[in-house]
Amino acid sequence: MKAVVLAAGEGVRLRPLTLTRPKHLLPVGGKPILVRLLEALREAGVGEAVLVTYYMADMIQSLLGSGEGLGMSLEYVRQKGVLGTADAVLSAGKYVHGEPFIVVYGDLLLKPEVILRVVEEFRRSGPSASMAVVEVDEPWRYGVVSLEDGRVRGIVEKPPKGTEPSRLANAGVYVFSEDVFRFLERTGRSVRGEYELTDTITAMVGEGLEVRAVEIPREDWMDVGYPWSLLEANERVLRELETEVLGEVEEGATVRGPVYVGEGARVRSGAYIEGPVYIGPESDVGPNCYIRRYTSLGAHVRVGNACEIKNSIVMDGTHIAHLSYVGDSVIGERCNFGAGTLIANLRFDDKPVRVMVKGRLVSSGRRKLGVIMGDEVKTGVNVSIMPGVKVGPRSWIAPGLTVYRDVPPDTFLR
Repeated sequence: MKAVVLAAGEGVRLRPLTLTRPKHLLPVGGKPILVRLLEALREAGVGEAVLVTYYMADMIQSLLGSGEGLGMSLEYVRQKGVLGTADAVLSAGKYVHGEPFIVVYGDLLLKPEVILRVVEEFRRSGPSASMAVVEVDEPWRYGVVSLEDGRVRGIVEKPPKGTEPSRLANAGVYVFSEDVFRFLERTGRSVRGEYELTDTITAMVGEGLEVRAVEIPREDWMDVGYPWSLLEANERVLRELETEVLGEVEEGATVRGPVYVGEGARVRSGAYIEGPVYIGPESDVGPNCYIRRYTSLGAHVRVGNACEIKNSIVMDGTHIAHLSYVGDSVIGERCNFGAGTLIANLRFDDKPVRVMVKGRLVSSGRRKLGVIMGDEVKTGVNVSIMPGVKVGPRSWIAPGLTVYRDVPPDTFLR
């Protein structure tokens, strides 16, 4: 089967990281989420995929090209705007018409077995569609699916908390027969002003077509919808990391557990690396620093003397100067930390850290969460940043400041 991968959205909830890239290109474990998804499709036997793009579409196409580097054939369709998932699938129709096809949301971290199970259910039952569902703790954040004997009876998109008909969320992985196109063409705008694929499926069920559901294990699937979700996704990926040293580990450095050291990377004497840790190509770590579990350093990252980095994603080209601490944080590309920059990651009252998302404070559910920092941020010496703060791209923070609130993009805080 061919796959249609929906990769048009910006990811507003993931700002400021998505102000300079689409959410699908955010890295976990050294690779963009979208690359990991395409690799899962390939491992499930999919050789051809159509990517539906819109926001920063050129960046996605420039990275992936024809798909040759992934061992796949990729084609691209650009939506005319943020028009919704039903419009996205409809726009890819000329590439898949006449045969069953897979649809998958492009911001998912999932295992190939998820795709295989949805395909197998479609082939076994011969319905008009099959879809993956997963039990979640906060169903009101998702499309909630009602089932009867394995058949979909209804989908409610983000119901008010306490009114959810089940705890089963739409997992964003489907197989459709060509029946879906006549329903896609009739799908109207939702209350959100978009053409929703869940409305298309509801219409199919309402007219008596069979849509089968496959419940998948929660550990095989993840929706990367919030900035702190990246840390969980990174941790899941690194749990499966195997030791490989392509760069240089100097005598006197200590490496414990699975650690990947990319080509041209250097781990200097006195560094203590406690895996699983990913160190990207041409990065320079140490001397005398501590890189703790579930940390991913991108390419050309510099970590100076006497630094500690824990459970964090540090993207390409960022420099973290000596005597700095980074914990439970996501740091964008080409940032430059002055000496003694400290990221706080724990509230005094020990409650879950809250983050401002789309104008309101949202609980991350995490006891420890540091900073979410966009690209090209600079901090002066002895800057401290409090838990859950977001710093917009290209901002500067003057020496000696303590930052308690979010910093907009292109701001000189002094």
